[in-house]
Amino acid sequence: MNKKQIAITLGIMCLLLTIAICVQIRTMNSASSTVSQTLADNELRDQVLRMKERYDNAYRELESAQKNLEKVRQAATQNDSDAEAKEQELKENNMLLGRTDVTGEGVEILMEDAKDTANSLNPSDQIIHYDDIQLVINELKNAGAEAIEVNGQRLVSTSAITCEGNIIKINGERVGSPFNIKAIGSQDMLYGALTRAGSIIDWIARYGNTATVTKSDNVTIAKYSGTLGYEYLKEDK
Repeated sequence: MNKKQIAITLGIMCLLLTIAICVQIRTMNSASSTVSQTLADNELRDQVLRMKERYDNAYRELESAQKNLEKVRQAATQNDSDAEAKEQELKENNMLLGRTDVTGEGVEILMEDAKDTANSLNPSDQIIHYDDIQLVINELKNAGAEAIEVNGQRLVSTSAITCEGNIIKINGERVGSPFNIKAIGSQDMLYGALTRAGSIIDWIARYGNTATVTKSDNVTIAKYSGTLGYEYLKEDK
């Protein structure tokens, strides 16, 4: 083997070695990036779990304080008719504010996206939108509903229904199809308002979506799980 062949062989070997080193460096960088992302995801998940644990503990403490307060109220109102009347008024106000579990006659509504959208000219018509939910709630309120719940979310004075892209939120919590709406009130009034010709329920069902209204003698709605507060309200003296 002459010097020229040796030089060519060494050049090829150097080139192969350089390529191998580059591949190794790229592989190490990719692995490092993956490990860093995994660590970041784990840290974020840990933070979420810690925040949820704090929320759960605070909520349990709030429930415990409310129970203790109720015991004190009951003890203070024994054999006192004026205090008992005040206590009853307080209970009624809490029911209206959504602070207590309630039950009574009313209606239950089921709304769900259409199953078959293949032949639809406008697939958007076969999806339950947040404004559909809002219209149903408005109908219920106009018909005298005293308490309303959507997918486990109790509606109170500060509740909001929002749409962020294709995500619907109520009280800041994500909800999705199927939508189960409960309302307490005169079941005849509520049912009539929702099932009349041209109602929002009739409109939703027209496009193949599920939209049913059922009367019930015993609708149960859970209390609002958040906190009710105010910042700008002041007593008008």
